[in-house]
Amino acid sequence: MKTLQFSRFGSPRQELSLAEGPAPDCPGGSVRLRMLASPINPADLNLIEGTYGVKPELPATGGIEGCGEVVESRADGFAPGDRCIFLAGTGLWAEEVVVGAGQLFKLPEGIDPVQAAMLKVNPATAWQMLTGFVAPEEGAWVVQNSANSGVGRAVIQLASPLGLRTINLVRRESLFGELTDLGADHVLLDDADAVDAAKELCGDARPALALNAVGGDSALRLMNILGPGGVHVTYGAMARKPLKVPNGLLIFQNLQLRGFWLTRWMKDAPADEVVETYQRLAAEVAAGRLSLPVDSTHPLSDFARALARNEEADREGKVIFTP
Repeated sequence: MKTLQFSRFGSPRQELSLAEGPAPDCPGGSVRLRMLASPINPADLNLIEGTYGVKPELPATGGIEGCGEVVESRADGFAPGDRCIFLAGTGLWAEEVVVGAGQLFKLPEGIDPVQAAMLKVNPATAWQMLTGFVAPEEGAWVVQNSANSGVGRAVIQLASPLGLRTINLVRRESLFGELTDLGADHVLLDDADAVDAAKELCGDARPALALNAVGGDSALRLMNILGPGGVHVTYGAMARKPLKVPNGLLIFQNLQLRGFWLTRWMKDAPADEVVETYQRLAAEVAAGRLSLPVDSTHPLSDFARALARNEEADREGKVIFTP
């Protein structure tokens, strides 16, 4: 069985390697799955770098999100042929994986396995941020940066059924039409003019919720767009720059600065809440109302090209391993 492993923390392109070993045993209460698809996420790279919120024991296999098909089950509720996503654990950049049944969510029939492989992280992050921090009235505005990211696209698609409107900041004007077609109400360049432009669009009905995946000046722009008492949620740090928070925004605007980490939510939330969330999201994917773009697919043996493609500026969607 082939896996993508790393024996020390560092650059993924330097530390990741293709390994081969025996297929895993399937003890009682566990399920063995053939992996169908697993994306490359920023968190995957952070895990290999050693900069993620948790560190695995080394050597470790990469991959925190994916879709697999059951080939052997020693647990109630799962049978060969069932397709599942993984709600916990790592090590999914492999041809086969054995996990406890409690780590799996069984998918509805007919769902595309590549779309399902991207279900755990980005759509759930978008859903929880839209519903877990504020309860805005129908028609309220939500503003976000990195709107063309996986989470950003999920926010656009999930906001409309919730009765919310979105203002979306991006770095390239070429994305405007694409995101508008996806359902974005407004798309703006993430530059110095964005604050005034967003305020003009909103009028007195300033956003109560801002979603930040970038940090630095972009995060500050979101703060200045928010209305009094607004909630600014940080879930990523793409710019690798800290937040800049003027005292006046806290004192006079009473902004609330929060953070969101999906791993913590999944650990702390009641089990039925987690299951209900993924049932809702899986139904949206199965119905074709929620999808994320795929740039390219690669076998595990092509990992060097996959990692390189993931870094290229013209990438359009997720890079996916299809073991």
